[in-house]
Amino acid sequence: MRPNLDTLRHEIEQHLESRGLAVFRSYPRAESERSLTEAVYWDSENHPDYKEFVEAACAVGVRLVTLYARELTPDVIENAMAQLSDSDLERDERRTLDARLHEMQAYEGFTCQIELSFDHAQRTYVFEVRTDWFDELNDLVERIEYSYQDEGDENPLSGYYSNN
Repeated sequence: MRPNLDTLRHEIEQHLESRGLAVFRSYPRAESERSLTEAVYWDSENHPDYKEFVEAACAVGVRLVTLYARELTPDVIENAMAQLSDSDLERDERRTLDARLHEMQAYEGFTCQIELSFDHAQRTYVFEVRTDWFDELNDLVERIEYSYQDEGDENPLSGYYSNN
């Protein structure tokens, strides 16, 4: 996977224009509540060419495609570092994660995620591509956030029902 999706983003924009599609620059639609029940995701692992996705949109008569491109901003890493410093992780693990977060700063300003989507027949169809390093960054953030969860709170309904 490319470390920066800027070139791909520009290529996609040109391709959409050449196909006569209107482009609506949006926030990520895959993260909305509606998408949880109505989104259909393109198999980009086995069919990574966005042109196939665009052809499918054109084949069903779509004239509007949404485009979202995320760039890594410094605040994402700064927030992760702040959470890490307050976490309950072991010192060695905290050092390892801190070092990796510092390395991730080299990607600031890079495009890390592209999402194309369109609506058809009450469904949202989504094509998404992300860099490997952005997936790794998300994994690091999840590990940090998970460290805040109380390990003794295994039953989420405890406190609501009596154990008697």
